[in-house]
Amino acid sequence: MTRVLADLGNSLALLQRPSWADGLLARRVSAAALVVLATVLFLRGDPNAERTEVVVAGHDLSPGHLLEPGDLRSAPLESGALPDGAVRDATAVVGATLTGAMRAGEIFTDLRVIGPRLAAVATGARDARIVPIRLADTAVADIVRAGDRVDVVGADEQNGQSGRPAKTLATDAAVVLVAGESRGRGTPERVVLVAMDAEHATAVAGASLRTALTVVLH
Repeated sequence: MTRVLADLGNSLALLQRPSWADGLLARRVSAAALVVLATVLFLRGDPNAERTEVVVAGHDLSPGHLLEPGDLRSAPLESGALPDGAVRDATAVVGATLTGAMRAGEIFTDLRVIGPRLAAVATGARDARIVPIRLADTAVADIVRAGDRVDVVGADEQNGQSGRPAKTLATDAAVVLVAGESRGRGTPERVVLVAMDAEHATAVAGASLRTALTVVLH
């Protein structure tokens, strides 16, 4: 009898409960369910996300490094998260020179290595070329950095050997890499790779065979 009376009391209490209380409870339950669902999806990830095999650094790499197969590995990554120009074929970068330091697992793009795409982006010219030059003053090479804008200057040979006044061979060129090149047991020689349009690249390359060059930083 006591249990029957208790059940009857509970039923009466539910009948007398205000309608807004039921709505509040429903909203709380729904909110809790959404939080749990979001947490599960976040931890699980999207199992249906399309993945693409891309080339990443197999270990830490330094600027100017000549890439070998052992420096690279493939990794399946979500296609929607890939940067533009992501490299999908390792043979496209094997033998190429790295423009900047990379951490293990970083994605290779077409701008990570010396090539036509890097020259075009650095200069804004579709016919851009990259010219390696050895500077007359090695101290200048020590302070030049990738990304610097420079003018390339050489001696004006038309005026003879006396005085050798300077002549600007290219303006607003872009430094894409400064690398050291060892010559036997001597002091490492710094080679500066500079991007510029095709016409000026030819002039600078030719002048580098005949006269000492330097750069003026902007």
